[in-house]
Amino acid sequence: MNDNMHDFAFKPRRSCLYTPGINGKAMEKGKSLPADIIMLDLEDAVAPDLKEEARNLVANMVREKPYGKREVIIRMNEVSSPWAKDDLAMINEVKPDGALIPKVQTAQDIFDINAQLDDGIALWVMIEMPLAILNIQEIAAASLSTKLAGFIIGTNDLAKEFRATATPDRAAFQHALSVTLTAARAYDLIAIDGVYNDIQNASGLEDECRQGQIMGYDGKTLIHPSQIDIANRIFAPAIDDIEKARSIVAAFELPENRNKGVIKVDGKMTELLHLTEAKRLITMYEAISAAGDA
Repeated sequence: MNDNMHDFAFKPRRSCLYTPGINGKAMEKGKSLPADIIMLDLEDAVAPDLKEEARNLVANMVREKPYGKREVIIRMNEVSSPWAKDDLAMINEVKPDGALIPKVQTAQDIFDINAQLDDGIALWVMIEMPLAILNIQEIAAASLSTKLAGFIIGTNDLAKEFRATATPDRAAFQHALSVTLTAARAYDLIAIDGVYNDIQNASGLEDECRQGQIMGYDGKTLIHPSQIDIANRIFAPAIDDIEKARSIVAAFELPENRNKGVIKVDGKMTELLHLTEAKRLITMYEAISAAGDA
């Protein structure tokens, strides 16, 4: 695992906006959007005959370092595709914050791409294939000796591969969502939920964001700028939760409580595990505030 993983984990990643690498106007607009992550996409959003043009556009954009505090990740094409080698060479040249690898299926896929990725570039992978779900623990464990930093669920591809029907409760994907999140937490990885396809349905997006937040996901991938505000709001710590967290930290800092493992805070039994979670929430809130979007 990277030595800086602890700090890495406390960056806000509430909103991860897919931005077509062939669309210069959309990439330009990303400079002013409040998304935590700008995902410059060379895969699904780019037709085969436009791959080289998109790669050049993305390279020129990332070289300028125009996105400020936003994290920049480039989604390259599938490793077995004819475009992957040139994608990876470009990523190593322009050095975004991260590279996202689609269609990962085994831990060996992680080791292979890690060996080709320069230091300083975090490795992210799409979890969107049935074999990846079956191998999820081994894939997550690869983070112990690689630059693997996080998972992004690809629910659209999973729907195709499962031959599943997408429903508002996402019943077909509950196992995949759960085991992916479990593996991520077991190995201290970031986990980002899949996209919501109905751009016009704000209440549906809110419900799905809430579902992902309740499960424990760090944020959500988005397909349109209009979805950013909802994701940012739902995946941010609530003000009431921050006030409770500060009360817990303050209570444990009292001289009479400093050596205790269990105390009462506002009449409730509060353990050291609650203190750890309280500090995490406060750190996340402060990180969001520092980004100017609390």
